[in-house]
Amino acid sequence: MTQHRLDGRAGSAASLALGVLAATGFEPLHWWPVALVAMGLFATLVARTASVGRAGWLGWLFGLGYFTFGNNWIATAFTHQAQMPAVLGWAAVPLLAVYLAVYPAMAALGGRAIAGAGRHRTVPLAFAGCWIGSELLRASVFTGYSWNPFAMVLLGPWDRPGLAMLSPWMGTYALSGLAVLLSVMAAEWALRRRFVPAAGVALVVAAGMLLPGHAGPDGALPVTVVQPNLPQARLGDPRFFEANYLQLASLSPAARPGPPRLVLWPESGLADYLRPGYPQRFYDSTTALGSPDFARRRIGRTIGAGSLLLTGAVDLEVQDGRAVGAYNSVTALDADGTIRGSYAKAHLVPYGEYLPMREVLEPLGLSRLVPGAIDFLSGPGPRTLALGEYGRAGVQICYEIVFSGEVADRRDRPDYIFNPSNDGWFGAFGPPQHLAQARMRAIEEGLPVLRSTTTGISAVIDARGIVRQHLATGVAGRMDMAVPAALPPTLFARVGNMLAFAWALIFLGLALVAVRRTRP
Repeated sequence: MTQHRLDGRAGSAASLALGVLAATGFEPLHWWPVALVAMGLFATLVARTASVGRAGWLGWLFGLGYFTFGNNWIATAFTHQAQMPAVLGWAAVPLLAVYLAVYPAMAALGGRAIAGAGRHRTVPLAFAGCWIGSELLRASVFTGYSWNPFAMVLLGPWDRPGLAMLSPWMGTYALSGLAVLLSVMAAEWALRRRFVPAAGVALVVAAGMLLPGHAGPDGALPVTVVQPNLPQARLGDPRFFEANYLQLASLSPAARPGPPRLVLWPESGLADYLRPGYPQRFYDSTTALGSPDFARRRIGRTIGAGSLLLTGAVDLEVQDGRAVGAYNSVTALDADGTIRGSYAKAHLVPYGEYLPMREVLEPLGLSRLVPGAIDFLSGPGPRTLALGEYGRAGVQICYEIVFSGEVADRRDRPDYIFNPSNDGWFGAFGPPQHLAQARMRAIEEGLPVLRSTTTGISAVIDARGIVRQHLATGVAGRMDMAVPAALPPTLFARVGNMLAFAWALIFLGLALVAVRRTRP
C-alpha cells in the first residue's frame, strides 16, 4: 500500500471500516479476533500516514465507525418515547459518535506524534499509552461516557474471565491499552513478514481467552433475584402499576422458612412512593391505596419474615408542595415495612434521566428518551449500606456499573454490589453489553455483582466474573442461591484508576525511550 493511497480516500474508507470491525468484538457478537486484527491494522495505517493531522483524521473516522456500530442499541430508546420520532434514533447514534470519535482521534494523533513516521517499533507502546489516556478522558469529560472500552474484547465467555483476569492488576482502561499493544505488535510483525513472533502473540492471546475459569468462593447469605419481565410500555402506565406489583410479588415469597434472605427487585418495576411526607396527590396517583405506610407493609408481608428487600424506587424532591426533581433510588425494606437504608443514583444518563440545557432544547421539541415530566437529580456517589445480617451492600443502578473505578466506596468496602436495571429500552445489543461490563467490575474489584432487571439479562456474577446463574431476556422468573463471597481487595480496588494512569505512563515512557534509541 503506497503512501499516496494511505493519505487518500482508500485510507479514510479503511479507517471507517476498521472501526466498525473493531466494535464487533463487543457482545453479543464478541468476535474478539476480528476486533483485535482491526485495531492492529488501524494503528499500522495511522503509523504510515504522512502527517500527525492526517493521523487524527483517520482516528476520528475509526471512532465514527466504532461508536456508531457499538452504540446501535441507543436507537431503540426512541421507539419507547412517544414524544420523539423513532426515526430520530438512527440519526442520534451517528451524531453521538461524531463526538465520541474525538477520543480515538486523540489517541491516533498522540500515538503518531510520539512514534513519528517510520519508527514502527515504537508504535505499539505509543498507541497503547495514548489509548488508555483517551478512555480515561472519555469516562470523565461532560459527566463521562465509558460504555464499551476496548478491554471488553478480552473478556471471556460467561464461564471464564479470559484475559480480563488481568484487570485486578491493571484496571479496565489499562487492559484496553494492553489489548491495543498486543494487536498492534502482531500487526506490525505480520506486515514486516516476521510471522513467528506475530503468531506467538496470537497464540498467547488465544490461550488467555480459552483458559478454563475458576469460580470464586461460595457465600452463605441466601438471595432471591427477581426478573418480572415487565414490558417497557407498562412501566410508566398507571393502568399497569398494580399488575406490575403483583408480578413482582408473585416471584418473591420464600420457598420455605429459613435463615435471613435477601430479595432483589429491579429498577423501574415498582411505582409506589415509599417515603412519607409528600403531598397526598402524589400517593393517590401511584401508591397502593394512596398510603406509603400501607405500600411498605404490603411489601413486607410479600417477602415474609426474615427477608430484606432491595428494590428500585423513586424518591421525590418537593418544594412548596411541588415536585422539583426526583431521585432514582434503591430502598432497603424489611419484613415489617421499615426502611433500613437507601441509595440515590449518582451517574445519571443524559437525555435519559435528565435533559441537559432543558430551557433551550425543550422549546425545540426535544425531550428525554425515557418519559417523565421532571428530571432526576444526582446522588452523592458510591456508598455502602450496612444491613446487618444481610451483609454490606454496594449499589450501582443500571448505567452506573459501566464506570470503572467508581462503583464501590474504597473506605467502606461492601460485600457485594447490587446492580438493578431497566434494560428494556436497550435493544438487542445493549443488555449483553451491559452484563459484560458488570462482569468486568466484578473481576477488577473482586466483588460479586447481583443484577435484577425488568426484562433481562439478570444474573448472579461471582468475584471472578463467572456468571453463576442468569435469566435470559424476555423471561419472567427468579434465581435462588447464595450470594457468592467477595475476594480480598484487589490492587485495583485499593488504588482505582490511578493504576490505569500509571500503566499509561509506563507505556508512554517506554515508547519515548524506544524513540530515542531509533533516532538516526
